[in-house]
Amino acid sequence: MEGDTGKEKIYREALQLHERHRGKLEIHSKVPLENRQDLSRAYTPGVAEVCRAIQKDRNLAYRYTLKGNSVAIVTDGSAVLGLGNIGPYAAIPVMEGKAILFKKFANIDAFPICFESYHTGFVDEVRNIAPVFGGINLEDIAAPKCFEVEEALQDIGIPVMHDDQHGTAIVVLAALINACKVTKKSFEDLQIVVCGAGAAGYAIVRLLGCIGYGPNVCRKVRDIVVCDTRGIIHRKREGLYTNKYKFILADETNHAGKTGTLADAVEGADVLIGVSSPGVFTEKMIRSMNDDPIVFAMANPVPEIMPHLAKKAGASVVGTGRSDFPNQINNALAFPGVFRGALDVFATRMSEEMKVAAAHALAGYVPELDPEHIVPAVLDREVTMQVAAGVREAAIVSGCARNI
Repeated sequence: MEGDTGKEKIYREALQLHERHRGKLEIHSKVPLENRQDLSRAYTPGVAEVCRAIQKDRNLAYRYTLKGNSVAIVTDGSAVLGLGNIGPYAAIPVMEGKAILFKKFANIDAFPICFESYHTGFVDEVRNIAPVFGGINLEDIAAPKCFEVEEALQDIGIPVMHDDQHGTAIVVLAALINACKVTKKSFEDLQIVVCGAGAAGYAIVRLLGCIGYGPNVCRKVRDIVVCDTRGIIHRKREGLYTNKYKFILADETNHAGKTGTLADAVEGADVLIGVSSPGVFTEKMIRSMNDDPIVFAMANPVPEIMPHLAKKAGASVVGTGRSDFPNQINNALAFPGVFRGALDVFATRMSEEMKVAAAHALAGYVPELDPEHIVPAVLDREVTMQVAAGVREAAIVSGCARNI
């Protein structure tokens, strides 16, 4: 079709692909089913002995069933991509896509679980599917509900992680570690501004500010200032008591008590991280930062500032969420390896140590650092194995691994 833009062509081809295959997932049997003996072993009567064994020790489900290599991708469709609250039916294609990424990069069997609506029983519904799965990837659930759901599910005995939060935060930490090496900045002396106080922004702040830099030490950054659509979040700002999570941000950040706008926050900063809206960063803001500023503009599909404009204004290192620019800071670098490592040790939960280990594994997998290469390529499958190895070790050290 003449006159197509690149984006229009991709949209048309995507519709054709999904229609031709009727989705992107299907189920295959791992065992033969050609004769009565096959049937007797895979189903009745043989399967009864497997059931009896698991009844005596439920941990044997990891050995005898799909549980040990499966993840549920759970959503209510309330915050899908940049499309917003489009509901569970419209969320299915995205969750299918996530499932094939799990399979392609980590050989994990993942399945979309899209709930009809968000209501008070949502947490219980997720609890009730937990026996089948070795982990739960919460996906595209709007803030602040995503925080509440994740917190409420930490005691179910399997790792639960909201990828929009922690997958993004892990990659940001990895990118920042390497950006500091490139710019010769000291991590613990950084003055950081985070624009966006939703799911990703909250997790980024807590990982950078509360967990620290070293895998075995707590070296916190000097300070983090968080901005939302109303400007700088600070302890005296009205309305904080109506949002528990912004109250936490106010309590844990902005120790200098800054007030004002995003532009006020950015002045004199070393790092500007955007998980907000297109075009909210200006060249003037970048020029007001410290020497050799680091700018991660991750709004998708249009970043907070285009990379060439950030560079023109003096940014030393620029990252975005897009694949057509250098330094793609994308949670696809993290979640396959994080869950692979967690499943390998039959983890009971997703500890903070496991997340930090994943970030350090990512950062360490970039052989030759330069301003346009601070994170690995998203399509490099070895990344998953590196991250998984770090997560496995951290799970054992932090007491999250099962001995089966």
